[in-house]
Amino acid sequence: MDPNYIKPFVVAVKRVFETMITVPFSLGKPTLKKGSEVPHEISGIIGLSGNVSGSVVISLTQEVAFQLASNLIGDEINELDEVCTDAIGEIANMIAGNAKTDFPSNDNAISVPSVVIGKHKVSYPSGIPIITIPCSTDKGGIVIEVALKVKT
Repeated sequence: MDPNYIKPFVVAVKRVFETMITVPFSLGKPTLKKGSEVPHEISGIIGLSGNVSGSVVISLTQEVAFQLASNLIGDEINELDEVCTDAIGEIANMIAGNAKTDFPSNDNAISVPSVVIGKHKVSYPSGIPIITIPCSTDKGGIVIEVALKVKT
């Protein structure tokens, strides 16, 4: 997988976390994922279609979801309710929008992100490697999973 298609999402996460929701975080080393189970119980899933197709998943713990949602709306969130879920969806949407500005290909559509809660798997397109990038905040872990295929 071409790193030029992964980098916009990593940069977008960094940009959104640091400037829009002011949550410091650190990036870990990317690895190749085995299996389809998502590491945390909450995921924002961004779909892509067009010249590049696949999914980008932002997977996070409940504690991190509360932290991000609280910082986004400016009020304490400590329940996984509709307000928290909507906030996570909005953060995933901001990440998608930021990534689109730096994306190397123009003939693409990026879906409105969906949020999944609970133990789950993501149906990635078959035959596409999944790159996993672990990240951390002071409240816990986040994982960015990128599975994209460029049409030839």
